[in-house]
Amino acid sequence: MDAQQLIIDTDTAGDDTQALLLAALSDRIDIEAVTICAGNVDFDDEVRNAKYTLQLVGHEDVPVYEGARSPLLKDYEKATYVHGEGGLGGQLDPDVDVPSGDRFAPDRIVELARENPGELTLVCIAPLTNVALALQREPDLNELLDEVWVMGGNVNCPGNVTPAAEYNFWVDPDAAKIVMRTLDTVLVDWGLTVRDSMFGAETLAEIEAATDESEYAEFYATITETVREFTRETLGEDATSQPDSLVSALLIDPGLVEQAGTYFVDVDERDGMTRGYSMVDENDVTDGEASTRVIESVDDEGFRRLFLDAVVHGDPDRSLD
Repeated sequence: MDAQQLIIDTDTAGDDTQALLLAALSDRIDIEAVTICAGNVDFDDEVRNAKYTLQLVGHEDVPVYEGARSPLLKDYEKATYVHGEGGLGGQLDPDVDVPSGDRFAPDRIVELARENPGELTLVCIAPLTNVALALQREPDLNELLDEVWVMGGNVNCPGNVTPAAEYNFWVDPDAAKIVMRTLDTVLVDWGLTVRDSMFGAETLAEIEAATDESEYAEFYATITETVREFTRETLGEDATSQPDSLVSALLIDPGLVEQAGTYFVDVDERDGMTRGYSMVDENDVTDGEASTRVIESVDDEGFRRLFLDAVVHGDPDRSLD
């Protein structure tokens, strides 16, 4: 099996680091570049967190390109209340001496797509600002890319930042609208991650038990301290979701997908109560073109096993044929 070539666009904090970790550890994936977008925490911390994660897994040679430091039009709030100051659980402040790439991230996305037509998968686990800017530079981006995976939106379920919206789409709804209307995407939404990527106390204890032997397990335990406390306060349980890691896992093992459907998806870019709302036309009642493949169900136990193989044993491919 040839390794998939990825560009990963991220606002690196918490779970974004684990998505990078899974992808970097898998022999089924080659990361060509990581691009950084405004989102979860301070931009410079996001850049540092990406470089630190790549360094941790021995992939400091993967270039990190800095992109948009703000959404296209809107103001937004960072999610440090979930990820902690700095984005790594509030307990980790690494000093990383790795230079950033010498291109603006949207420009580099376009350059790589033009240099490798039909070969690259763009993985979007951040607000979609960089991707929208790349589309402004290259209107034919959809034809140049192999696939575009997006972690964002909330498919006919409550959001995680407002009742109407998931965080990535809420931060830059103008960019999300452009991307979802222009690119053929595969969507991994917030509702799916709550249903099929949530780790409870038993799984978390299994990871904690491995912290003395695995630096990846220790890293996970550290970066999830704040989010576990947030979940205990808001949901009354010790748990974490893995939305971005789920995207990496599905790319490593497509067989984890149990059910998917293709629908027309649009995003409400207006300010107000429904800012960032993702309209998913599951019943085909609009005249919009169905071009988004929505992942509706995954093998949660298979995902859990793949994730544990990565953070406990350092090999997400360990249980795969």
